[in-house]
Amino acid sequence: MNNELIFEKAAPILAQLEKAGFDAYYVGGAVRDYLLNRPIGDVDIATAALPEEVKRVFSKTVDVGIEHGTVLVIWQGDGYEITTFRTESDYKDFRRPEKVSFVRTLEEDLKRRDFTINAMAMDRHGTIVDPFGGKAALQSQQIQTVGKAQERFSEDALRMMRAARFASQLGFQLHIETEEALSRCTSLLEHIAVERKLMEMDKLMAGKEAAAGIKILLEGGLIAYLPGLLGQEQRINKMLSYDLNKLTGIQKWLLLLVLLAPHKPGDWLKEWRMPAKKIKYLAGTYETALKQQKEEWTDFSLYEAGVDQAMDAEAVNALLAGRPSKAEELKNRHADLSIHTRKELAITGKELKEWKNETGGPWMKSYIEMIERAVVERKVENSKEKIKEWLEACNLL
Repeated sequence: MNNELIFEKAAPILAQLEKAGFDAYYVGGAVRDYLLNRPIGDVDIATAALPEEVKRVFSKTVDVGIEHGTVLVIWQGDGYEITTFRTESDYKDFRRPEKVSFVRTLEEDLKRRDFTINAMAMDRHGTIVDPFGGKAALQSQQIQTVGKAQERFSEDALRMMRAARFASQLGFQLHIETEEALSRCTSLLEHIAVERKLMEMDKLMAGKEAAAGIKILLEGGLIAYLPGLLGQEQRINKMLSYDLNKLTGIQKWLLLLVLLAPHKPGDWLKEWRMPAKKIKYLAGTYETALKQQKEEWTDFSLYEAGVDQAMDAEAVNALLAGRPSKAEELKNRHADLSIHTRKELAITGKELKEWKNETGGPWMKSYIEMIERAVVERKVENSKEKIKEWLEACNLL
Protein backbone atom coordinates (compact mmCIF):
# COMPACT_ATOMS: atom_id res chain seq x y z
CA MET A 1 0.00 0.00 0.00
CA ASN A 2 1.44 3.40 -0.95
CA ASN A 3 1.81 6.20 1.57
CA GLU A 4 -1.16 8.26 0.38
CA LEU A 5 -3.50 5.29 0.74
CA ILE A 6 -2.21 4.61 4.25
CA PHE A 7 -3.12 8.13 5.35
CA GLU A 8 -6.42 8.05 3.47
CA LYS A 9 -7.36 4.86 5.31
CA ALA A 10 -6.70 6.52 8.66
CA ALA A 11 -8.27 9.88 7.74
CA PRO A 12 -11.79 8.97 8.99
CA ILE A 13 -10.35 8.58 12.50
CA LEU A 14 -9.09 12.16 12.46
CA ALA A 15 -12.41 13.27 10.99
CA GLN A 16 -14.34 11.55 13.81
CA LEU A 17 -12.21 13.26 16.45
CA GLU A 18 -12.59 16.65 14.75
CA LYS A 19 -16.35 16.13 14.50
CA ALA A 20 -16.37 15.59 18.26
CA GLY A 21 -14.53 18.89 18.71
CA PHE A 22 -10.93 17.71 19.12
CA ASP A 23 -7.87 18.57 17.05
CA ALA A 24 -6.14 15.48 15.66
CA TYR A 25 -3.01 14.97 13.57
CA TYR A 26 -0.69 12.35 12.16
CA VAL A 27 2.61 12.68 14.01
CA GLY A 28 6.16 11.39 14.26
CA GLY A 29 7.92 8.96 11.96
CA ALA A 30 5.01 8.56 9.54
CA VAL A 31 5.10 12.26 8.69
CA ARG A 32 8.89 12.25 8.40
CA ASP A 33 8.91 9.23 6.10
CA TYR A 34 6.06 10.66 4.02
CA LEU A 35 8.09 13.81 3.35
CA LEU A 36 11.13 11.68 2.50
CA ASN A 37 9.02 9.44 0.25
CA ARG A 38 10.09 6.42 2.29
CA PRO A 39 7.75 3.52 3.07
CA ILE A 40 5.59 4.28 6.09
CA GLY A 41 5.22 1.80 8.92
CA ASP A 42 2.69 2.48 11.64
CA VAL A 43 0.59 5.63 11.59
CA ASP A 44 0.56 7.37 14.97
CA ILE A 45 -2.16 9.89 15.78
CA ALA A 46 -2.06 12.64 18.40
CA THR A 47 -5.14 14.49 19.60
CA ALA A 48 -6.37 17.07 22.05
CA ALA A 49 -8.92 14.53 23.30
CA LEU A 50 -8.23 12.92 26.65
CA PRO A 51 -8.13 9.10 26.72
CA GLU A 52 -11.64 8.90 28.16
CA GLU A 53 -12.89 11.23 25.44
CA VAL A 54 -11.24 9.13 22.72
CA LYS A 55 -13.00 6.07 24.11
CA ARG A 56 -16.34 7.87 23.94
CA VAL A 57 -15.79 8.77 20.28
CA PHE A 58 -14.96 5.21 19.13
CA SER A 59 -16.84 2.03 19.90
CA LYS A 60 -13.87 -0.39 19.75
CA THR A 61 -10.86 0.57 21.86
CA VAL A 62 -8.14 -1.11 23.91
CA ASP A 63 -6.23 0.49 26.80
CA VAL A 64 -2.63 -0.12 25.74
CA GLY A 65 -0.96 2.73 27.64
CA ILE A 66 -3.77 4.80 28.99
CA GLU A 67 -1.70 6.14 31.90
CA HIS A 68 0.50 7.81 29.27
CA GLY A 69 -2.47 8.87 27.19
CA THR A 70 -2.48 6.10 24.56
CA VAL A 71 -5.59 4.24 23.43
CA LEU A 72 -5.67 1.67 20.64
CA VAL A 73 -8.63 2.29 18.33
CA ILE A 74 -9.84 -0.56 16.14
CA TRP A 75 -11.06 0.91 12.89
CA GLN A 76 -12.19 -1.20 9.91
CA GLY A 77 -10.13 -4.13 11.18
CA ASP A 78 -6.91 -2.17 11.73
CA GLY A 79 -5.47 -0.85 14.98
CA TYR A 80 -4.35 2.77 15.43
CA GLU A 81 -2.65 4.17 18.51
CA ILE A 82 -4.13 7.51 19.48
CA THR A 83 -2.25 9.50 22.10
CA THR A 84 -3.39 12.62 23.90
CA PHE A 85 -1.20 15.71 23.50
CA ARG A 86 1.12 15.62 26.48
CA THR A 87 4.21 17.01 28.15
CA GLU A 88 6.81 15.00 30.08
CA SER A 89 8.97 16.04 33.02
CA ASP A 90 11.15 14.77 35.89
CA TYR A 91 12.82 11.99 33.94
CA LYS A 92 13.80 8.95 36.03
CA ASP A 93 16.94 6.90 35.35
CA PHE A 94 17.71 9.13 32.35
CA ARG A 95 15.00 7.28 30.45
CA ARG A 96 11.44 7.39 31.82
CA PRO A 97 9.47 10.52 32.71
CA GLU A 98 8.14 10.56 36.28
CA LYS A 99 5.36 12.91 35.28
CA VAL A 100 3.13 12.99 32.20
CA SER A 101 0.70 15.88 31.87
CA PHE A 102 -2.03 16.05 29.25
CA VAL A 103 -2.30 19.31 27.30
CA ARG A 104 -4.64 20.65 24.66
CA THR A 105 -2.17 22.15 22.17
CA LEU A 106 -0.19 20.34 19.48
CA GLU A 107 2.95 22.46 19.80
CA GLU A 108 3.35 21.58 23.47
CA ASP A 109 3.21 17.93 22.50
CA LEU A 110 5.73 18.26 19.66
CA LYS A 111 8.12 20.13 21.96
CA ARG A 112 8.74 16.96 24.02
CA ARG A 113 9.92 14.91 21.04
CA ASP A 114 13.54 13.94 20.42
CA PHE A 115 14.56 15.34 17.03
CA THR A 116 13.12 18.03 14.79
CA ILE A 117 12.60 15.52 11.96
CA ASN A 118 10.26 13.63 14.32
CA ALA A 119 8.54 16.74 15.69
CA MET A 120 6.25 17.43 12.75
CA ALA A 121 2.54 16.79 12.37
CA MET A 122 0.13 16.62 9.44
CA ASP A 123 -3.61 17.12 9.37
CA ARG A 124 -5.92 14.93 7.32
CA HIS A 125 -5.81 17.43 4.44
CA GLY A 126 -2.02 17.12 4.11
CA THR A 127 -1.04 20.40 5.77
CA ILE A 128 2.26 20.10 7.63
CA VAL A 129 2.71 21.63 11.09
CA ASP A 130 6.41 22.23 11.66
CA PRO A 131 7.18 24.56 14.59
CA PHE A 132 10.80 23.39 15.08
CA GLY A 133 12.22 23.29 11.57
CA GLY A 134 11.88 19.61 10.81
CA LYS A 135 11.44 20.12 7.06
CA ALA A 136 14.58 22.25 6.91
CA ALA A 137 16.47 19.51 8.78
CA LEU A 138 15.24 16.96 6.24
CA GLN A 139 16.43 19.15 3.38
CA SER A 140 19.86 19.68 4.96
CA GLN A 141 19.95 16.01 6.00
CA GLN A 142 20.71 16.79 9.63
CA ILE A 143 19.65 15.20 12.89
CA GLN A 144 18.98 17.99 15.36
CA THR A 145 17.31 17.83 18.75
CA VAL A 146 14.20 19.79 19.61
CA GLY A 147 15.53 22.54 21.88
CA LYS A 148 18.84 22.21 23.73
CA ALA A 149 20.54 18.95 22.85
CA GLN A 150 22.15 18.42 26.26
CA GLU A 151 18.76 18.72 27.96
CA ARG A 152 17.17 16.22 25.55
CA PHE A 153 19.98 13.68 26.09
CA SER A 154 19.92 14.18 29.85
CA GLU A 155 16.19 13.50 29.89
CA ASP A 156 16.51 10.29 27.89
CA ALA A 157 20.02 8.98 27.25
CA LEU A 158 18.76 6.44 24.72
CA ARG A 159 18.20 9.38 22.37
CA MET A 160 21.95 9.32 21.69
CA MET A 161 21.66 5.84 20.23
CA ARG A 162 18.53 6.87 18.39
CA ALA A 163 20.55 9.65 16.77
CA ALA A 164 23.08 7.08 15.53
CA ARG A 165 20.24 4.82 14.40
CA PHE A 166 18.57 7.57 12.37
CA ALA A 167 21.93 8.38 10.78
CA SER A 168 22.08 4.73 9.71
CA GLN A 169 18.52 4.59 8.43
CA LEU A 170 18.50 7.98 6.68
CA GLY A 171 22.15 8.65 5.90
CA PHE A 172 21.94 11.99 7.74
CA GLN A 173 24.65 13.75 9.77
CA LEU A 174 24.39 15.17 13.28
CA HIS A 175 23.83 18.88 13.69
CA ILE A 176 26.92 20.44 15.29
CA GLU A 177 25.17 21.26 18.60
CA THR A 178 23.67 17.77 18.75
CA GLU A 179 27.06 16.21 18.02
CA GLU A 180 28.83 18.23 20.72
CA ALA A 181 26.16 17.51 23.32
CA LEU A 182 26.27 13.80 22.53
CA SER A 183 30.00 13.70 23.25
CA ARG A 184 29.44 15.43 26.59
CA CYS A 185 26.56 13.16 27.65
CA THR A 186 28.01 9.79 26.61
CA SER A 187 28.38 8.41 30.14
CA LEU A 188 24.63 8.70 30.73
CA LEU A 189 24.17 5.71 28.43
CA GLU A 190 25.28 3.43 31.27
CA HIS A 191 21.88 4.02 32.88
CA ILE A 192 20.03 2.49 29.92
CA ALA A 193 18.94 -1.16 29.94
CA VAL A 194 20.86 -3.44 27.59
CA GLU A 195 17.63 -4.60 25.96
CA ARG A 196 16.89 -1.03 24.83
CA LYS A 197 20.42 -0.60 23.53
CA LEU A 198 20.01 -3.83 21.57
CA MET A 199 16.76 -2.63 20.03
CA GLU A 200 18.47 0.50 18.70
CA MET A 201 21.60 -1.41 17.64
CA ASP A 202 19.54 -3.91 15.66
CA LYS A 203 17.85 -1.06 13.79
CA LEU A 204 21.21 0.62 13.23
CA MET A 205 22.72 -2.58 11.83
CA ALA A 206 19.75 -2.99 9.48
CA GLY A 207 20.08 0.56 8.15
CA LYS A 208 21.23 1.23 4.60
CA GLU A 209 23.88 3.65 5.87
CA ALA A 210 25.02 1.64 8.89
CA ALA A 211 28.56 3.01 8.54
CA ALA A 212 27.25 6.50 9.35
CA GLY A 213 25.61 5.21 12.55
CA ILE A 214 28.67 3.21 13.62
CA LYS A 215 30.84 6.27 13.03
CA ILE A 216 28.70 8.26 15.47
CA LEU A 217 29.00 5.49 18.07
CA LEU A 218 32.79 5.62 17.67
CA GLU A 219 33.37 9.34 17.46
CA GLY A 220 30.86 10.13 20.19
CA GLY A 221 32.38 7.57 22.58
CA LEU A 222 29.15 5.59 22.92
CA ILE A 223 31.03 2.37 22.11
CA ALA A 224 32.47 2.30 25.63
CA TYR A 225 28.95 1.91 27.08
CA LEU A 226 27.80 -0.89 24.80
CA PRO A 227 28.14 -4.57 25.79
CA GLY A 228 31.50 -6.15 24.99
CA LEU A 229 32.79 -3.16 22.99
CA LEU A 230 34.89 -1.29 25.55
CA GLY A 231 38.43 -1.01 24.23
CA GLN A 232 37.46 -2.43 20.83
CA GLU A 233 37.45 0.88 18.96
CA GLN A 234 40.24 -0.13 16.57
CA ARG A 235 38.51 -3.33 15.44
CA ILE A 236 35.15 -1.61 15.12
CA ASN A 237 36.77 1.16 13.10
CA LYS A 238 38.08 -1.55 10.76
CA MET A 239 34.46 -2.48 10.11
CA LEU A 240 34.06 0.91 8.41
CA SER A 241 36.71 -0.01 5.82
CA TYR A 242 34.28 -2.49 4.25
CA ASP A 243 31.23 -1.79 2.10
CA LEU A 244 28.55 -2.56 4.67
CA ASN A 245 25.81 -1.96 2.10
CA LYS A 246 26.56 -5.45 0.77
CA LEU A 247 25.41 -7.02 4.04
CA THR A 248 22.09 -7.52 5.77
CA GLY A 249 21.60 -6.55 9.41
CA ILE A 250 22.34 -10.06 10.72
CA GLN A 251 25.39 -10.25 8.46
CA LYS A 252 26.72 -7.00 9.96
CA TRP A 253 26.44 -8.55 13.42
CA LEU A 254 28.36 -11.55 12.06
CA LEU A 255 31.05 -9.31 10.58
CA LEU A 256 31.41 -7.57 13.95
CA LEU A 257 31.80 -10.97 15.62
CA VAL A 258 34.47 -12.07 13.15
CA LEU A 259 36.43 -8.83 13.60
CA LEU A 260 36.21 -8.96 17.40
CA ALA A 261 36.92 -12.72 17.52
CA PRO A 262 35.68 -13.22 21.10
CA HIS A 263 36.94 -16.34 22.88
CA LYS A 264 33.36 -17.39 23.61
CA PRO A 265 31.06 -15.84 20.98
CA GLY A 266 27.93 -17.18 22.67
CA ASP A 267 28.81 -15.45 25.94
CA TRP A 268 29.59 -12.21 24.10
CA LEU A 269 26.19 -12.30 22.42
CA LYS A 270 24.51 -13.02 25.75
CA GLU A 271 25.91 -9.73 27.07
CA TRP A 272 23.63 -8.05 24.54
CA ARG A 273 20.62 -9.96 25.96
CA MET A 274 19.77 -11.28 22.53
CA PRO A 275 17.05 -13.94 22.21
CA ALA A 276 18.45 -17.47 22.65
CA LYS A 277 17.51 -18.42 19.08
CA LYS A 278 19.45 -15.49 17.65
CA ILE A 279 22.46 -16.23 19.86
CA LYS A 280 22.50 -19.85 18.71
CA TYR A 281 22.23 -18.81 15.07
CA LEU A 282 24.95 -16.15 15.18
CA ALA A 283 27.36 -18.27 17.23
CA GLY A 284 26.87 -21.19 14.85
CA THR A 285 27.28 -19.02 11.77
CA TYR A 286 30.43 -17.51 13.27
CA GLU A 287 31.97 -20.98 13.60
CA THR A 288 30.87 -21.80 10.04
CA ALA A 289 32.45 -18.58 8.72
CA LEU A 290 35.78 -19.32 10.42
CA LYS A 291 35.78 -22.90 9.12
CA GLN A 292 34.99 -21.87 5.55
CA GLN A 293 37.77 -19.30 5.53
CA LYS A 294 40.13 -22.29 5.45
CA GLU A 295 38.15 -24.81 3.39
CA GLU A 296 36.13 -25.02 0.20
CA TRP A 297 32.42 -25.65 0.52
CA THR A 298 31.51 -29.32 0.16
CA ASP A 299 28.02 -30.76 -0.12
CA PHE A 300 28.26 -31.99 3.45
CA SER A 301 29.56 -28.71 4.94
CA LEU A 302 26.72 -26.96 3.10
CA TYR A 303 24.24 -29.48 4.47
CA GLU A 304 25.56 -29.09 8.02
CA ALA A 305 25.44 -25.30 7.89
CA GLY A 306 22.03 -25.00 6.28
CA VAL A 307 21.23 -22.51 3.54
CA ASP A 308 20.82 -19.42 5.75
CA GLN A 309 24.03 -19.94 7.70
CA ALA A 310 25.93 -20.77 4.53
CA MET A 311 24.76 -17.65 2.70
CA ASP A 312 25.42 -15.37 5.66
CA ALA A 313 28.88 -16.82 6.33
CA GLU A 314 29.75 -16.63 2.63
CA ALA A 315 28.60 -12.99 2.33
CA VAL A 316 30.85 -11.95 5.23
CA ASN A 317 33.84 -14.02 4.11
CA ALA A 318 33.57 -12.67 0.55
CA LEU A 319 33.52 -9.09 1.86
CA LEU A 320 36.55 -9.72 4.07
CA ALA A 321 38.45 -11.34 1.19
CA GLY A 322 37.49 -8.66 -1.31
CA ARG A 323 35.97 -11.16 -3.77
CA PRO A 324 32.50 -11.67 -5.27
CA SER A 325 30.12 -13.57 -3.03
CA LYS A 326 29.09 -17.10 -3.99
CA ALA A 327 25.99 -16.95 -1.80
CA GLU A 328 23.52 -17.47 -4.66
CA GLU A 329 25.58 -20.35 -5.98
CA LEU A 330 25.50 -21.95 -2.53
CA LYS A 331 21.76 -21.43 -2.37
CA ASN A 332 21.31 -23.32 -5.62
CA ARG A 333 23.70 -26.07 -4.54
CA HIS A 334 21.81 -26.47 -1.28
CA ALA A 335 18.51 -26.76 -3.14
CA ASP A 336 20.01 -29.61 -5.20
CA LEU A 337 21.14 -31.66 -2.19
CA SER A 338 19.65 -35.15 -1.85
CA ILE A 339 18.30 -34.28 1.60
CA HIS A 340 18.20 -31.09 3.64
CA THR A 341 17.51 -32.47 7.12
CA ARG A 342 17.98 -35.81 8.84
CA LYS A 343 14.21 -36.24 8.91
CA GLU A 344 14.28 -36.66 5.13
CA LEU A 345 16.34 -39.87 5.36
CA ALA A 346 14.43 -42.82 3.93
CA ILE A 347 15.23 -44.97 6.96
CA THR A 348 14.90 -44.64 10.73
CA GLY A 349 16.26 -46.47 13.72
CA LYS A 350 13.37 -48.91 13.42
CA GLU A 351 14.68 -50.31 10.12
CA LEU A 352 18.24 -50.45 11.41
CA LYS A 353 17.19 -52.54 14.43
CA GLU A 354 15.26 -54.93 12.19
CA TRP A 355 18.11 -55.28 9.69
CA LYS A 356 20.73 -55.94 12.37
CA ASN A 357 18.33 -57.84 14.62
CA GLU A 358 19.65 -55.88 17.57
CA THR A 359 18.20 -53.63 20.25
CA GLY A 360 18.88 -49.92 20.16
CA GLY A 361 22.09 -48.47 21.47
CA PRO A 362 24.91 -46.00 20.75
CA TRP A 363 25.61 -47.88 17.50
CA MET A 364 22.39 -46.48 16.02
CA LYS A 365 23.58 -42.88 16.27
CA SER A 366 26.84 -43.65 14.48
CA TYR A 367 24.96 -45.60 11.78
CA ILE A 368 22.48 -42.79 11.17
CA GLU A 369 25.30 -40.23 10.92
CA MET A 370 27.23 -42.46 8.52
CA ILE A 371 24.17 -43.00 6.31
CA GLU A 372 23.30 -39.32 6.44
CA ARG A 373 26.75 -38.33 5.20
CA ALA A 374 26.76 -40.99 2.48
CA VAL A 375 23.38 -39.81 1.16
CA VAL A 376 24.42 -36.14 1.15
CA GLU A 377 27.69 -36.99 -0.61
CA ARG A 378 25.69 -39.06 -3.14
CA LYS A 379 27.50 -42.28 -2.30
CA VAL A 380 24.14 -43.95 -1.90
CA GLU A 381 20.62 -43.19 -3.10
CA ASN A 382 18.15 -42.10 -0.42
CA SER A 383 15.91 -45.18 -0.52
CA LYS A 384 15.49 -48.04 1.95
CA GLU A 385 16.57 -50.66 -0.55
CA LYS A 386 19.72 -48.83 -1.69
CA ILE A 387 20.73 -47.90 1.85
CA LYS A 388 20.37 -51.53 2.97
CA GLU A 389 22.43 -52.71 -0.01
CA TRP A 390 25.12 -50.12 0.77
CA LEU A 391 25.32 -51.18 4.43
CA GLU A 392 25.64 -54.82 3.35
CA ALA A 393 28.38 -53.90 0.88
CA CYS A 394 30.21 -52.17 3.71
CA ASN A 395 29.85 -55.31 5.87
CA LEU A 396 27.79 -53.37 8.38
CA LEU A 397 24.80 -55.72 8.41
